[in-house]
Amino acid sequence: MHDDRRLVEARLARVLDERIRPAVYPESVPLEVAVWHAPGEPVPVAEGLAAETRPVSVGEKWGAPWGTSWFRVTGTVPEEWAGRTVEALLDLGFDESMPGFQCEGLVYRPDGTPVKGLNPRNHWVRVGAPVEGGEEVGLHIEAASNPVVFGPRPFGPTRMGDKETAGGEPQYRLERMDLAVFDETVWELVLDLEVLGELMAELPEESARRWDILRAVDRALDAIDLQDVGATAAEARARLEDVLSSPAAPSAHRISAVGHAHIDSAWLWPLRETVRKVARTTSNMTALLEDEPDFVFAMSQAQQWAWVKEHRPEVWARVKKAVADGRFVPAGGMWVESDTNMPGSEAMARQFVHGKRFFIDEFGVDNEEAWLPDTFGFAAGLPQIIKAAGSKWLLTQKISWSRTNRFPHHTFRWEGIDGTRIFTHFPPVDTYNCSMKGSEIAHAARNFKDKGAARHSLAPTGWGDGGGGTTREMVARAARLRDLEGSATVAWETPREFFRKAEAEYPEAPVWVGELYLELHRATLTSQAGTKQGNRRSEHLLHDAELWAATAAVRTGFSYPYEELDRIWKTVLLHQFHDILPGSSIAWVHREARDTYRAVAEELNGVIDAAQRALAGEGANALVFNSAPHVRDGVPAGGARTPAVGGECTLVPRPEGGFVLDNGRLRIGIDARGLVVSAFDLAADRETVAPGRAANLLQLHPDLPNMWDAWDVDEFYRNTVTDLDEADEVTPGEDGVSVRVVRTFGESRVTQVLSLAPGEWRLDIDTEVDWHETEKFLKLAFPLDVHAERYASETQFGHVFRPTHTNTSWEAAKFEACNHRFVHLEEPGWGVAVVNDSTYGHDVTRTVRSDGGTTTTVRASLLRAPRFPDPETDQGVHRFRHALVPGAAIGDAVREGWRINLPQRKVAGGAAEVAPLVSVAQDAVVVTAVKLADDGSGDVVVRFHESRGGRSRATLTAGFAVAEVTVADLLERPLAEAVAPERDGDRITLRLRPFELVTLRLKRA
Repeated sequence: MHDDRRLVEARLARVLDERIRPAVYPESVPLEVAVWHAPGEPVPVAEGLAAETRPVSVGEKWGAPWGTSWFRVTGTVPEEWAGRTVEALLDLGFDESMPGFQCEGLVYRPDGTPVKGLNPRNHWVRVGAPVEGGEEVGLHIEAASNPVVFGPRPFGPTRMGDKETAGGEPQYRLERMDLAVFDETVWELVLDLEVLGELMAELPEESARRWDILRAVDRALDAIDLQDVGATAAEARARLEDVLSSPAAPSAHRISAVGHAHIDSAWLWPLRETVRKVARTTSNMTALLEDEPDFVFAMSQAQQWAWVKEHRPEVWARVKKAVADGRFVPAGGMWVESDTNMPGSEAMARQFVHGKRFFIDEFGVDNEEAWLPDTFGFAAGLPQIIKAAGSKWLLTQKISWSRTNRFPHHTFRWEGIDGTRIFTHFPPVDTYNCSMKGSEIAHAARNFKDKGAARHSLAPTGWGDGGGGTTREMVARAARLRDLEGSATVAWETPREFFRKAEAEYPEAPVWVGELYLELHRATLTSQAGTKQGNRRSEHLLHDAELWAATAAVRTGFSYPYEELDRIWKTVLLHQFHDILPGSSIAWVHREARDTYRAVAEELNGVIDAAQRALAGEGANALVFNSAPHVRDGVPAGGARTPAVGGECTLVPRPEGGFVLDNGRLRIGIDARGLVVSAFDLAADRETVAPGRAANLLQLHPDLPNMWDAWDVDEFYRNTVTDLDEADEVTPGEDGVSVRVVRTFGESRVTQVLSLAPGEWRLDIDTEVDWHETEKFLKLAFPLDVHAERYASETQFGHVFRPTHTNTSWEAAKFEACNHRFVHLEEPGWGVAVVNDSTYGHDVTRTVRSDGGTTTTVRASLLRAPRFPDPETDQGVHRFRHALVPGAAIGDAVREGWRINLPQRKVAGGAAEVAPLVSVAQDAVVVTAVKLADDGSGDVVVRFHESRGGRSRATLTAGFAVAEVTVADLLERPLAEAVAPERDGDRITLRLRPFELVTLRLKRA
């Protein structure tokens, strides 16, 4: 037989595009359209429905950036259409290639009932099936003219990211507003031919199945009358029945399709627009669930569910019914799909506390999976947190974006820093926006790395990022792929159904130990410094507010602010979403975030102040409150008293220029350039700074990644560096025992104050940067005389080790990484820590000197200046605090990290001291939360962990009478499998394994 394959395939493409698809809507009549443009921010639905409109025509421009227009469409179904299916086609000016990234709409009936959302891949509304003819049609569209931030130059600077700079030029043109006959048979034929054509393209050319499909398609096209497709569509479909009914091979890969719409809680749109995106998507999905009995839809992020409940009660009622039916599934058990690298220990725990509790309270659903398809890498402390929240599975696909190494598994057990293992799945479809295309399904089957041992994978199916969700076309494709020869099989299933099957078939899944590092988007650890500082400081203010409010409640009857703390926690957790905290959102988002963090700080400082004053009482005694988990200056952890500060610091000039700081423990040499050329540990008789090098060195790099400006820093940035080693001023500080250094470069200015704390082994560095650079990267370098093949970075409830060398591509790819409060390097018996109050990104490199020694350089990442999506990223004044801690063991690094983030507070009062509400007699055990139980019972909840990576026997002493002790999960529920701790009155003793996390609930007598 002659090879006519290309001829038939080209015939299929043209006939589908030019004749069959247009025949889905063979007849149409225009609707009348009127519009009202809301003058500012979105208005309530009732106001939009009642607004006075003016006529508007198809082809007319509409929609200022970030505006809202209310369209009213009216018309009459022609009498001659009786008995047929009719739909309204409402095209606001959509670009089908950009679902979720441009204009969108939500359709209402005149009584305000939401019907469904409109987006570039879903702009039909069913009018009747069948119609009687003569029906009056009236619909309202709340249309959002969200501008396209990803423009013709995807990463070009744009002012469209903030309503204050976007201007008022209309963004869109009305394309179509019609009533049309919907020919379902032709629509089904389109799906038949698309599915078979896509499958055919994925099969080997020599495959008999491919040729069977080709011949069937050819016969079907022969049956079509190109001038009357509707009349011949049924016969064409009949000629495809045999190839569509041929079953899949028993060994075929099995895909669990989960309806999905990954909606970024903020990204290229502000938070207020996400509220509406969620309403549009949930309206669409509840409507689709009613039409498609096999379809299942899952939505994560409890915050988004809460928005629907608060802002769209009509949609919420439909959602609740679909949840009760088991087909609209709360997923993930987190407040938002947060970043997991930067949130602190308690914040990461509270993501699960607030997310799971919302789903339990609203629906009785206790999620067993964490659902994070788009998060930029995963911290090594996360498995223990997932387990402590009562969950056991994790889904993500983002690691497939890594640019250097291919991850070796799709299904595996992930082991965290404490040994906890979580069954984890990476969908091999490599997208969270699966549309059921043949290329996607074939890729999933080919790509699956666990063949031979497992055969199940998951496909999150639906338009996401900006929302939209699953379409009826996707559902139709899945129906054809349920059991189709040559393809993987597809079935709609809930996440729980998938994980149960996958875990049962793969009981000995391989193990991956340590962080799941994304080899991409490394700059998100630094971009938008103001947002990151707001997060860090909010986390610590919440720690302090809970601690002192709980202490005051137990001791004085202070009114514990349950509702305020709950609300503020949810606000902070929302801003940990994986495009807000990472700094990859538009300017509007970060402008609002800075305002929000200021308001959070003001409110929490008010709570802290009121609680401390209640504890201090009336009087003039100078009390210092220490909220850190370690004794400081004689003030106990979680207590208050007059501090005992000893020692002094001296400042003398260096003969060769500069100054020497000395406090009897450290002697710091600062040269005339304001650089630290010596940091000598007097007790250890040891120099910290590498020979011939200088610490406190600011370094400036050019920073223009190949793409993803706010997200990425590419390794070639290191090829060019400017050392900022010229100082305008190096003078004594105002206190006479510190050094002030001023530098200018480009359009920017840096002022630093270097000081030694009396009696301490640390050099404090306070840096203020007035930053006005563009596409530059600012680092603060500490070249250390330490030989270490690995270093420790703090992560949630412990620390993770990373290599300092680049033996393999896996190690080389980690050229920018995350730490929380400290980085620590150590030789046996002596180490160094670099601690910080608000930075996350860093790098560590090593070289061997000519003298044979090793220089290990730690660099903290301070600021960037990308121009997309926020062209003014980080412009302005920033303040950072770092400390160099020579001679530090890992416990010292932990302690100093807490110290720099939790400054002491001075309060005048009548009390001589405030005893801690709880105390732990083991320095390696760190208390991260002391609070009252969320249920209002008055029980005291204490959370702590082993912080050094060793075993520990810890005794916790309560400063109140304890009636009962319960080992609890993060949601403060009893842990059935927990071993009861030893107890002697109000003293509770436990044995902790390395990095073990424990939550105790103490019932007061």
